[in-house]
Amino acid sequence: SDKTFKDVAGNKEAVEEIKEIVDYLKNPKKYEIAGARMPHGILLGGPPGTGKTLLAKATAGEANVPFYFISASNFVEMFVGLGAKRVRTVVDEARKNAPAIIFIDELDAIG
Repeated sequence: SDKTFKDVAGNKEAVEEIKEIVDYLKNPKKYEIAGARMPHGILLGGPPGTGKTLLAKATAGEANVPFYFISASNFVEMFVGLGAKRVRTVVDEARKNAPAIIFIDELDAIG
């Protein structure tokens, strides 16, 4: 992603929390020596338009890792299995390019 934390207005507390994850992605050995492990997920919550997607893109940009975007509406497809196949494709691609960030938008729409 070409976004950085300079692109994120407000949300200073969230940015500070996420900077630790960026540091882990940039310097994993420092954390592994201390016995720390990278979380498998982070949940960004809030109403629409508050900058969750931008914050996720900025995190990927700061950490210099690939950013993958999936809309939760892709999980539920008219044709059985198609949504799952699309998600698997993104996850497989992210694994090949790990570490990576997969952002799932509108997760609350699944239901």
